[in-house]
Amino acid sequence: MLPIKQIQNAPETDEELLLLFRQNNNQQALATLYLRYSELAYGTCLKYLKDAEGAKDAVMNIYGELLQKLPAQEVHNFKSWLYVVVKNHCLMQLRRQKGATVIGFQPAVMQSIDLVHLDDLLDKEADYKKLERCVEKLSDEQREAIHLFYFENKCYNEIAEQTKMEWNKIRSLIQNGRRNLKICMEQHG
Repeated sequence: MLPIKQIQNAPETDEELLLLFRQNNNQQALATLYLRYSELAYGTCLKYLKDAEGAKDAVMNIYGELLQKLPAQEVHNFKSWLYVVVKNHCLMQLRRQKGATVIGFQPAVMQSIDLVHLDDLLDKEADYKKLERCVEKLSDEQREAIHLFYFENKCYNEIAEQTKMEWNKIRSLIQNGRRNLKICMEQHG
């Protein structure tokens, strides 16, 4: 266990954060470290996957991979190691997608580039009321996960601990909840 004084002085280097994670399984240290390189991870995912939403999902999934892989590996340069992990994750995802069925372009079914981001909708009070109604339409589990994540600012691990659900289920509930909210807001636009 680290002395109180060291905990109060937040680690600043990658090595200090890695050590804190390894010694105490301090997931906040890992989250801080991963956030430093989240733009690198996103950019790499976008380069390989060529899809913004897919890249965002991949960045979320990679954090889960780090929790599993990092304790078992000797990492001397986190940034370089992370790049390799991200690249391999994307390549594996592309291999899995190779067998996927390709559907022809159908303009009537495709989303418009004009889609408004959920954060932009929150700017208007009327939209906030619509959002409240849409939140009520979510399943109980999605509503709870969305509430804890966005309104109580809890991380996935805290939500998983509080709700006794698995981390991947929390991630899925939040991603699907966001998607359902976006669809509902657009339908009632």
